[in-house]
Amino acid sequence: MKALLLALTLASPLVTLAQDANTTTETPVDNKLIIYQLLPRLFGNKVALNKPYGTVQENGCGKFNDINDLALTKIKELGTSHVWYTGVLEHATMTAYPEAGLAADDADVVKGRAGSPYAVKDYYDVAPDLAVDKKARMAEFEALVKRTHAHDLKVLIDFIPNHVARSYRSDAKPAGVVDLGAQDDKTQAFAPNNNFYYLPGERFVVPAGYNPLGALKGPNEDGKYTEFPAKATGNDVFVAAPSINDWFETVKLNYGVDYQHMHQSHFEPIPDTWKKMRDILVFWAKKDVDGFRCDMAEMVPVEFWTWVIPELKKVKPSLIFIGEAYNPKEYATYFNKGQFDFLYDKVGLYDGLRRLMRQEGNTDDITHVWREESNGFGSKMLRFLENHDEQRIASKEFASNPRRAIPAMTVSATLGSGPVMLYMGQEVAEPALGSEGFSSEDGRTSIFDYWGVPEHQKWMNQGKFDGGKLSPEQKQLRDFYRRLLTLAGSSEAIRKGQFYELQDANNLGKEYDQRKLYCFLRYTQGQQVLVIVNFSDTKTYRPNLLIPDNVLKHVGLPTQRAFSYRDLLNGGEPRSALNLTLEPLSAMVFEIKAK
Repeated sequence: MKALLLALTLASPLVTLAQDANTTTETPVDNKLIIYQLLPRLFGNKVALNKPYGTVQENGCGKFNDINDLALTKIKELGTSHVWYTGVLEHATMTAYPEAGLAADDADVVKGRAGSPYAVKDYYDVAPDLAVDKKARMAEFEALVKRTHAHDLKVLIDFIPNHVARSYRSDAKPAGVVDLGAQDDKTQAFAPNNNFYYLPGERFVVPAGYNPLGALKGPNEDGKYTEFPAKATGNDVFVAAPSINDWFETVKLNYGVDYQHMHQSHFEPIPDTWKKMRDILVFWAKKDVDGFRCDMAEMVPVEFWTWVIPELKKVKPSLIFIGEAYNPKEYATYFNKGQFDFLYDKVGLYDGLRRLMRQEGNTDDITHVWREESNGFGSKMLRFLENHDEQRIASKEFASNPRRAIPAMTVSATLGSGPVMLYMGQEVAEPALGSEGFSSEDGRTSIFDYWGVPEHQKWMNQGKFDGGKLSPEQKQLRDFYRRLLTLAGSSEAIRKGQFYELQDANNLGKEYDQRKLYCFLRYTQGQQVLVIVNFSDTKTYRPNLLIPDNVLKHVGLPTQRAFSYRDLLNGGEPRSALNLTLEPLSAMVFEIKAK
């Protein structure tokens, strides 16, 4: 039995709190971000053909203008504070727009007809796919930013620092800007001020067997791509002939680390790539973007982030930086040295909740995350259950039953004061059926292909954004997400409160299955909230929850008073006791008040 069950006399609640194994001592974030991720290419697309390898004319493509005032009103109603517009930057594609002077890229180094949003072709431009008037594409993006702000929503976009498309060449760069690689010494495999890494004397070789459009043929598809000397590939592959499983459509940027010679660092004077990337970030900050989701942040040296993030905050102090990170051992480095505001919580909470949703794990996974894997940074971890890289909850590859997200998303949204994210279509149980083209049938919605998102399209209802074609079950699920995220962003205790786990206090209780039930408190001086979830998809539990006197004292509640418990998530009349009925895949969030 742990400290929570001992009969303790608390001389100093703060001292005991710091020593108690059931609580965190980290500093909460004051304002909780509620992020809605969407790909403009997918979000506004009303075409339902979904032909594998379909062209933009056949399968359609959403536009910036589709994210109109009505759409933004509905996104805001979900409790959203920030919208992450994914895939905004111009990237390599098989689609040509001759009216705007834009040629198609060589199909041999493009993944999918639409192309990967993470193979950026011009850091100073936006994807022409997303504009109605291709020549006015930047103006249409700027209008979207302004429109988003008018709905009291902040704008996040991607920053992809590690790699660019093999065809990178900016035709929209401001006057005086020198293109990446334009002044490189290509005779050197590595030079501190080169923007790329080279393989002198070797020609790039398209991976054997790469057939990007199956039986179809893309532009210039002949198994050849002229690149001499060859450049190193984006996922740290320093050979001229990368494999088909590598990020061969991209080339790695040089931040002053000589990877082929003992990882020697050359950071003084400031490498040219650092300066160019800073200028790119400043360009977008001046477009009134509010923050950046930084792709594969650990693949560039942390010293770059140490330098560039403060540089950007001189320009716009309110900017936020979210790092895609996967190594818990390095979280402290990227927070303390790298200056990130938030990092992904994929390896910790996402992976643990995924096991629970698949009925493979137990709630010890959650305890392990806040106690160990977050390394004291739980309030700065971005929590999610879906994003463009991960499988859809409703897919057969993940959980099949979208209701399995109810306890898991409740934990994601309420466990800490850090940000929580919802991915477009998650709220209506999009299962990502079918093989889109380059993307196989893998439970993910393609980011490479032109495609419609069927369940999302039912909610969009040809631009009415009223959910008119959703089933009753889908409407109920979306309403759950609305209630949960609105609560997470408005409750003082959830937004900025401390955390106390109640597993040990109840592990001997009748009908408390510690493997399937998870219970904790979030609290401030002004509000105390109890969260309880049931991960079982078959069993109803009827526990009588216990909050020991010492814990009541910790969280600022009187020990000799009766309480009322009001369910902030599901509504209903306040109750006077915690003898609960927890249906399968359910969640409750009670505000506790002394009578």
